Amino acid sequence: MTNVIGKSATRVEDKRLLTGQGKYIDDLGTKVSTGHAAILRSSHPHAYIKSIDKEAALKMPGVKGIITGEDIRGLVKPFSVGVMAPVEYYPLAIDKVRYVGEPMAIIVAKDRYAAEDALEKIKVVYEALPPLVGIERALEEDAPILHENVGSNIANHREFNYGDVDKAFEEADRIVKHKFNFPKYTATPVETYGVVAEYDPAHDQYTVQANFHGPFVIHSIMAQALQIPSNKLRIIVPKDIGGSYGIKAGIFPYIVLCGLASKLIGCPVKWIEDRQEHLSSSASGTDRVTYIEAAVENSGKVTGLRMKMIDNVGAYIRAPEPASLYRNHANSTGAYDIQNLHIDAYAIMTNKSPTGLIRGYGGQELYFPLERIMQEVAKELNMDHADVIRKNLVKEAQFPYKTASGGTYDSGNYEKSFELALATGKYEEFRKKQEEARKNGKILGVGLACIVEPSGSNMGYITVALTPEERAGSLPKSGAAEAATVSMDPLGSVNVRISTTPSGQGHETVAAQIVSEVLGIPREQINVVAELDTSTSAWSIASGSYSSRFASLGSSAIYYAAHKVRAKLFKIAADQLNVKEADLELEKGSIFVKNNPDKKFSVKRAAGLAHWHPTSLPDGMEPGIYETYYYTADVAQAPNEQDMINSSVTYGFVADMVTVEIDPDTAEVKIIDYFTVHDAGKLLNPLIVDGQIMGGLAHGLGGALYEELAYDKNGQFLTGSFMDYLCPTAPEIPNVTIKHTESPSPLTPLGAKGLGEGNTMSAPVAVANAVSDALAHLDIMIDDLPLSPTRIWKLMGEAKEKVTTP
Repeated sequence: MTNVIGKSATRVEDKRLLTGQGKYIDDLGTKVSTGHAAILRSSHPHAYIKSIDKEAALKMPGVKGIITGEDIRGLVKPFSVGVMAPVEYYPLAIDKVRYVGEPMAIIVAKDRYAAEDALEKIKVVYEALPPLVGIERALEEDAPILHENVGSNIANHREFNYGDVDKAFEEADRIVKHKFNFPKYTATPVETYGVVAEYDPAHDQYTVQANFHGPFVIHSIMAQALQIPSNKLRIIVPKDIGGSYGIKAGIFPYIVLCGLASKLIGCPVKWIEDRQEHLSSSASGTDRVTYIEAAVENSGKVTGLRMKMIDNVGAYIRAPEPASLYRNHANSTGAYDIQNLHIDAYAIMTNKSPTGLIRGYGGQELYFPLERIMQEVAKELNMDHADVIRKNLVKEAQFPYKTASGGTYDSGNYEKSFELALATGKYEEFRKKQEEARKNGKILGVGLACIVEPSGSNMGYITVALTPEERAGSLPKSGAAEAATVSMDPLGSVNVRISTTPSGQGHETVAAQIVSEVLGIPREQINVVAELDTSTSAWSIASGSYSSRFASLGSSAIYYAAHKVRAKLFKIAADQLNVKEADLELEKGSIFVKNNPDKKFSVKRAAGLAHWHPTSLPDGMEPGIYETYYYTADVAQAPNEQDMINSSVTYGFVADMVTVEIDPDTAEVKIIDYFTVHDAGKLLNPLIVDGQIMGGLAHGLGGALYEELAYDKNGQFLTGSFMDYLCPTAPEIPNVTIKHTESPSPLTPLGAKGLGEGNTMSAPVAVANAVSDALAHLDIMIDDLPLSPTRIWKLMGEAKEKVTTP
């Protein structure tokens, strides 16, 4: 069974999913006594709560109880956050609402219909306050203050200097700078949030089923909020989660809320989020303003960068924010060899919904200004954009490459991948085609983007939000641990238990491939258990499905756990065959002597001895075959006193080329072709890899052309349904060509790196660069997204007006 890893095996999950056999949160059975919840949400962006009258609602048929913020005061602590600002965030608003959609009360009734009807009977008296929507407005001295006890709207502020930035700018031939805006947008999984919570008064324990995917450091945050020991909060994650893209990490306040409702009302509580709730109130990426300056030589070499990044985390800073600012800290200079870097980072609060994990997390916000400024450098120097990229890419001989901010890029050949993207997209041919098209009144453009894709977050990166002095006052944080358990029953069949809580990525399939190769048995003989139960599973605070961590960390834990089983089997066989373990080999379910294949011992028999005849085992060996391995990487260290941090374990590379045509009459952007080249080290399953790339690309194209969680100047939410929040659907997905190069990571046992978020990060800026290139004749600056026809039409009109105005 060798060479199973790296093959395009079909997914074992698909049989149950495609035949309706999946078990999602809403499919789980509930007790007859279960109450169904609906949540009353604020209609005001910023207001004091003067009163909530729930008497009429309580009299409605089927209503079991209603919980408001006043009811939980004293029963729950505010959720802890990773910053020093004393922001108090609860699962229900208590004295004040700070965004449209903020939960104010939860109604539990015999069914959802009764709960929804009762919502309409609750009367709320508000005292409206001035709303705050603009990012930079939040920093002004006279801006409305959201949290009076904080005293400002700044949740976090850090400044970093690496190298000699001032010298780089003093010696620069040119300085290219601009301000860029990245929009607030979200992910739209088919399955929304879901929670089934039950409080057990006999044991003072909460048992919660939820489609929460981690990171499980938030388990501790929830337990602290509930003021209980962590082993009194049991979270069970079903095997099937209908997509997440990071968003479902934001379910944790609702887990606490439903748990409290179960305790106070006295019945199990089930809540399934509807789509309007999801868009208005679940989670999203941050909208960011970035001021970026590049110190440039006339050759095209960028020698220094200054970036002022202002992230809007919404009405509250909640875990794991302000991580969006710092997840990409080690790769702040992207794929480029730039050793002089200054970062001025802010996380600010406004009257928008709180933010959190999302596919690409912080990457799209980072690469939009970085890759746009590289194109602007090319324009300033009258160089081809591809040549500027070539001039600045990290070279193959520089790996492992140390970034200015402390990252270690483990392996790569960026130049090879970039040239493959250009060759695949026929870059030079398109340039000629572009010139001919312009003569005929057509508007064509080509966009390039090169990004580094981090994977396997080092949990220590979030502490960069604190100064070295502040960090010294608490325990250091580092690592990216993941756990897996491989067991073999008396008949030689294998169970694999993983804690990476997959949400459609195919972890079960790849886990079976890895164990199949290590143990030399067919993958059909291997059962992978993907449910996570915090009371029975092996897990760590880093466990979960985020940061593309399965390929680099989850697969490594599985690999080493399988090797522990293999080692035990070899010890048993060596003892029975009276040979040394080094003389044995394993293949097709048999352990045999290398120079005497007829002398063999079956895996099934070895497993049987471990269970049925433990006294026959070698001295000191424990019965049974049940092995757990916790894997982490030594490179994931805590930040040092100079604020240098290797914020991820491995770093892949993505090179994109996209061609577009803009309709001169409607200003609609049509993507002609999209070419993307990925280096994710050793590919564990190319079929699954390409599916993940397509998903990430669709998400990135949404941010480029369609998606924005929009608010008006008064803080009212404008995009509460798919009529207003536009997403790309199948007809909008362009022709896509995917290519791969492989630079195996020396840090992981299989050489694998994470993959699946890359195009979410690269597509927005690749498309923006293509539109900028298409409109170069009008000297139009693309510094905002999404690139809707309305936005482009306006830019084209303004540019033409400048040309015609005397």
